[in-house]
Amino acid sequence: MKIRILVTGGGSSGHISPALAIIQTLRDIAARSDFQLEFLYVGGKRGLEKSLVEAQNIPFLGVETGKLRRYFSRENFTDIARVPVGIAQSLRAVKKFAPDVVLATGGYVAVPTVLAARILRVPILIHEQTVQIGLANRIAARCATSIALSFPSALEELSQSQKRKAWISGNPVRDLIFNGDKAEGARLAKFEGEDLPSVYITGGSQGARVINRAVESSLSQLLQFCRIIHQCGQQPQGTEQDFDRLQQVAGNLPQDLQRRYHLTRFVGAEIPHVFALADLVVSRAGAGTIAEICALGKPAIYIPLVPTGGDEQTRNAQMCVEAGAAQIIAQSELDGDTLCAAMRNALENRAKLAAMGAAAQTLAKPDAARDLANAVLELAQKSTPE
Repeated sequence: MKIRILVTGGGSSGHISPALAIIQTLRDIAARSDFQLEFLYVGGKRGLEKSLVEAQNIPFLGVETGKLRRYFSRENFTDIARVPVGIAQSLRAVKKFAPDVVLATGGYVAVPTVLAARILRVPILIHEQTVQIGLANRIAARCATSIALSFPSALEELSQSQKRKAWISGNPVRDLIFNGDKAEGARLAKFEGEDLPSVYITGGSQGARVINRAVESSLSQLLQFCRIIHQCGQQPQGTEQDFDRLQQVAGNLPQDLQRRYHLTRFVGAEIPHVFALADLVVSRAGAGTIAEICALGKPAIYIPLVPTGGDEQTRNAQMCVEAGAAQIIAQSELDGDTLCAAMRNALENRAKLAAMGAAAQTLAKPDAARDLANAVLELAQKSTPE
């Protein structure tokens, strides 16, 4: 038996990563079962999902999409014109592929495909990653057969009829993050055997300039009490690169401090080892990032990105703070002194740090990918003729 699964979602890695985690879990289940799976990923023509999806050997189809904004922008007028084009393209794609189920993980790129699937009466499972429901998923929820949520607080944003279709799945995380080795992390960072805690600081693949500048201005002070792996990101071509500035500052430090600082633009396949080494994580507060940090039981200092639609990163981080798993530094309050004080405070109290890590794990749902994969298969099998 062959089951066809159409997957859609994108615009940011926070929507793409859960979809890829679920696809991999579905593949693992199929490898141990007597059915075959065929996938098609529908995303935006101009989005970053194409390269990420095709890297996993998943067929990809790009359609026109218009970004959904909660604020005035001239681009709203051009983007709204793309929506009907995207729906027409999605209708053709759904008709041709004839999926047994559609999995949608949010982002404006998912809306045309979800609407097309509803018109063609294909079962739809949507997944929301954050503590509040994004605008795209608010639209998609009206069409959904099943609504999976990462956090219970998102239930309050659904209508009564939608709540009856909703359940708490958690946010899928990559399996690879659980296979880290602390010693390998230290080797990769070229850290020597000093008895110092290690901190992973990240602003994501494009970096977060406000975080990078705070590290830059306080680097010599930070390295007095910890070792740092710093993913500073790659800024757009033609703009100043934070890597160059940070490298210069680090190069002017005494040799013993230089050895405590590992600067990189990207952290790729080595991420499980970096996480294994880290005693503390300093990062933005995207839903995917928080899901991985909590799954690994890591204490964190979150610096939420603002403004975002509904300020969901602050809400994500606040949930962790309320559980005792993290601290927040507001972006408007972040500078070198604030960052240094918060990191020192966290690392000097080892008992509190351990308690924060334990609290983080209480928020995690490590079986989320498996539960979502099973839910997708259940919907698909209901729509597949015997």
